[in-house]
Amino acid sequence: MFARVIEADFSQQALFDELCQHDKASQSGAVVTFTGRVRDYNANGAIDGIELEYYPGMTEAALQRLLDEATTRFNLANAGIVHRVGRLENQAQIVWVGTCAAHRQDAFNGASYMMDMLKQSVPIWKKEWADGSPTWVAAKGTDSDAAMRWLTDDKDN
Repeated sequence: MFARVIEADFSQQALFDELCQHDKASQSGAVVTFTGRVRDYNANGAIDGIELEYYPGMTEAALQRLLDEATTRFNLANAGIVHRVGRLENQAQIVWVGTCAAHRQDAFNGASYMMDMLKQSVPIWKKEWADGSPTWVAAKGTDSDAAMRWLTDDKDN
């Protein structure tokens, strides 16, 4: 398992290879990955990118807890998460999540769970840039709804 906060861009292929290399002993039947990118718009229109800030040490620990929870809950053989911080241009990669499991549904659920819970449980703050000015982004109700479904529904099966 690996959890990282980085500033530089990442290679999806290198992360996939690392995930699978560490999973060789289990020979999982499923590998699922997700890569999130910066959109060039928000509810108010066009944006010029984002800036992500974090709390060193605390953020990595929260990412690791999230990995541990997903691994236990969905019987994952391996998992990884990488989240970028700093100023990111439109279409830049922000986050990568990968899961390995014996069965595809566990791998999909594990990846979905980590992405849905990320915004609720990991201290990373976002500003959106438009016309040369930054604006802090408040938590969205849809993000809370996504996290809550894992607490209220039986999404493990």
